[in-house]
Amino acid sequence: MRNVIQSVVLLLAALTSTTGAVERIYAQVGETATLKPPGHINLQGKYVYWYVEKEDGVQLAWRNNMGGSGTTSAEPWKDRLSLSDASLIIKDIQQKDFRTFCLKVNDDPCLTYKLLKLTVSVNPPSPLLPGDSLSLSCNPQSLSGHKDPEIQWLNPSGGKVKKGQGPHTVRVTSQDNGQWTCVVTYDKKENKAIVSVTVLDLSPAPLHPQYTSKSWPLTIPCSLPAHISWDQLEAKEIQDVRWDFVPESGLSPQRLFSLSPKDPLTWEADQDRGLRPVPDPKKKDLTLTRNRGTEEDEGDYVCALEFKNGVTLNRTVHVKVLQIISSPGTELISGQQLNLTCSLGHPLPSDLQLKWFPPEQSSLSSLTSDRHLAHLTIPEVGTGDGGKWRCELWQSNARLTSAEITLKIEPKMSLWMVVVICSVTVIVILLLILVFILYRRRQLKMTHLRRRLCKCKTPKPKGFYRT
Repeated sequence: MRNVIQSVVLLLAALTSTTGAVERIYAQVGETATLKPPGHINLQGKYVYWYVEKEDGVQLAWRNNMGGSGTTSAEPWKDRLSLSDASLIIKDIQQKDFRTFCLKVNDDPCLTYKLLKLTVSVNPPSPLLPGDSLSLSCNPQSLSGHKDPEIQWLNPSGGKVKKGQGPHTVRVTSQDNGQWTCVVTYDKKENKAIVSVTVLDLSPAPLHPQYTSKSWPLTIPCSLPAHISWDQLEAKEIQDVRWDFVPESGLSPQRLFSLSPKDPLTWEADQDRGLRPVPDPKKKDLTLTRNRGTEEDEGDYVCALEFKNGVTLNRTVHVKVLQIISSPGTELISGQQLNLTCSLGHPLPSDLQLKWFPPEQSSLSSLTSDRHLAHLTIPEVGTGDGGKWRCELWQSNARLTSAEITLKIEPKMSLWMVVVICSVTVIVILLLILVFILYRRRQLKMTHLRRRLCKCKTPKPKGFYRT
């Protein structure tokens, strides 16, 4: 029974070969095409020959029953042909390669392959700006007497966007940047042609805010993607690159920096707020940094590219500041109640959590209670609670920022300390009073003595005399 099935399969293959069935292969100029033998043919221990047009045409490649193989070195095929098993691989397809090929296995009839040209075009050529109109065309070479293949366009993310003949037109966004694919399907076999489209835009802004504090660096990212160059921006007539700041407090927006696209690229500061741009903007990094954040940093930072045609590309980076607030202050006396609040100024999202790290000698360091709280209360602080307190903001296993505060706790004065201080104060006061009395008496005595003496206008030899 098995032999009968194999005979039927071989008979059908022979009938297909002799009835003029043609295997279609679509390819673009400059690409590589692979001509594969049908899967139902057993090539084990058989001779395989590849010809141009027909079996008495130019022989391109061969393989014998021992596994030996070779390809022609004649022009124009030299160094462009290779065999993988029995498949013929043609590199760097040229216009004159779109023709008929013949596969001959032993003495079986020739199997016909038709290499057809696939033309894919982009209008206008890249690069494009968001909002520009893009037209994509995919035109497979037709074969006389045969129906045309099906055409399907895939966008860079792999989604199907158009099916059928005719150009595909779209108003581009940054999501249209990348490789578009034209899928040509005939007889359930697919051939693909890929074309690249470049849409100028900034790298995506962070999905979450950038967090900082008075003890944490501040980084405000903005950059150009790797596939975009300054030359492409200049070709689209870029006019301005700038940073603006919109305070959380609702004050008017502020211009921070401007960058003229003309050489040499130099940042000009307007209200820099202590921020610094990353050096050498030609490396396409427009990020702003500072060693430490401040409370006034909270707000929206807008990185923008403006072009001559009025198109503006921008990215907004949200900055949040983590703060620790101590009540009644940072200098306390042992025994006072202490309230510590670690906050972003609003309730935390569910995916964020806080971690407290008190001083090692603090009374809280030995507690096992939950420290993932925004508020901590110590009814009576001790001297061990003095020192550096740290609050960290975490998301999953990543630390986003941390804030620190230093507390000074003075020991509480006992009763005997108060008595000693008061006694010393009284003694000092008495001593001052005594010194004042003695000084006053001496002054009075000197005044009385002067009144009883006079100095003569015509002194006698012995000097002064009683009047």
